[in-house]
Amino acid sequence: MVKEILEYLQSYRGRPLTLMEVCGTHTAEINRNGIPGLLPSGIRLVSGPGCPVCVTVTEYIDRLIALGKEPGNIVVTFGDMLRVPGSRQSLSEARAEGCLVKMVYSPLDMLKLAEADREHTYIFAAGGFCNTAPVYAMLLKKARGNGIENIRLLTSLKVMPPVIDWICGEKRDSGIDGFLAPGHVSVITGSRAFEGLAEKYGIPFVVAGFEGGQILAAIGALVKLRGTGKTVNMYTSAVTREGNRKAQAAVEEYFEPADASWRGMGVIPGSGMVLRKEYEAFDAGSRALMEDKERNKGCCCARVLTGKIRPCQCPLFGKVCTPQTPQGACMVSSEGSCYNSINSLFAENG
Repeated sequence: MVKEILEYLQSYRGRPLTLMEVCGTHTAEINRNGIPGLLPSGIRLVSGPGCPVCVTVTEYIDRLIALGKEPGNIVVTFGDMLRVPGSRQSLSEARAEGCLVKMVYSPLDMLKLAEADREHTYIFAAGGFCNTAPVYAMLLKKARGNGIENIRLLTSLKVMPPVIDWICGEKRDSGIDGFLAPGHVSVITGSRAFEGLAEKYGIPFVVAGFEGGQILAAIGALVKLRGTGKTVNMYTSAVTREGNRKAQAAVEEYFEPADASWRGMGVIPGSGMVLRKEYEAFDAGSRALMEDKERNKGCCCARVLTGKIRPCQCPLFGKVCTPQTPQGACMVSSEGSCYNSINSLFAENG
């Protein structure tokens, strides 16, 4: 099957196509499997804003640092958020100066910390997309059920369809001919979340799995569907059209839609989620985090995230901006386009 798909793709001689993936895991797997090198020059893959760490604005990091420096507070986060640049420093740099920050592997780990230490307020860096929001809803439900009141969430939750709508908007001339729809997000939202966008812009969306063969099959489907406004689910083992109704209900119970700021893209209406008013006692001040100031003015994260340029076209790439010295969030996360591009480059050069 993979051989047949590759033969079909390599025989493509139509007009040049640009296809965008909007899932950090897809970004990583596309690079790990060397898929761009298997495609003809007429099929170009670009990475969109699918990495949750990559789209986090600097003010969010600044707010976490400020909270971690306040007496009685401890910031809790995943490891990849530690090195995301704020306007002046990262959480990792602030921790070296005394900011109280703990790393965990699951948000639920914070409950154990908070329950064992009632003298501190534990603030979780609650970033991500629709697929991580149900975990935060579960966290709050368990906290309320167990009488744990010394936890807070600083949310940076994003919703995928509005940002795709923003990318494809009339004023931006995206040049995108099709989207690899995100697998993890679609498990929760269902494939129907992308049907309206496909019809509105007359471009196909294909929900893809994460193995190399599954991604190639989805690319092949996008090429065949070019010029149509169809949505196809090729990850049927995990994704349905309706999505996970139970998870959707849990998210709707605790969160409500809100405008959100995306790194380098500004405020996009309705593209975020914040805690509902009735649960604002658990909020650490998430509603006003809109400002975004790149520490290095030469950083091109925004243009990379919207598919305008490849990572290697950024003047900082591989020079002052490396995984060891990231200037932008796209070089921090293992799901980031710049991080994966430079690792592929290192692999090619031995």
